[in-house]
Amino acid sequence: MEKITSFTINHLKLLPGVYVSRKDKYGDAVITTFDLRMTAPNREPVMNTAEVHTIEHLGATFLRNHKDFGDRTVYFGPMGCRTGFYMLLAGDYDSKDVLPLVIEMFEFIRDFEGDIPGAAPRDCGNYLDQNLNMAHYLAKKYLEVLYHATDENLVYPE
Repeated sequence: MEKITSFTINHLKLLPGVYVSRKDKYGDAVITTFDLRMTAPNREPVMNTAEVHTIEHLGATFLRNHKDFGDRTVYFGPMGCRTGFYMLLAGDYDSKDVLPLVIEMFEFIRDFEGDIPGAAPRDCGNYLDQNLNMAHYLAKKYLEVLYHATDENLVYPE
């Protein structure tokens, strides 16, 4: 079998950032998949499941309620390797197009206080596995990259 595209990216050179992972066509529609890489793969510790779960709940809630991107949000969820998230949007976008959206989302996560949306037994299959304090910390750390993003953080390395 051939390697899937995401396994052809050189993870030894990959930095935290926002990358176009792929673009898929469905009829006339384009779905753009973004790699929101929060940690340097194989060089920094991965995120624990509790904070990943909290970021997932907050990020998905933010995106689905966004005034401009709510109806274009297809999916937001964690990578299995726990180094980042995938964000799928209906439309043909580049990293620079969505950088303001990703910044806005992670500012929301950094600043969020209160009950985590969907963190209740009726709403979630693992509702107790949450860590808001670590989600705040990781969002703040990721924003430091996003605020100063260059092409190194927006285009996959060769």
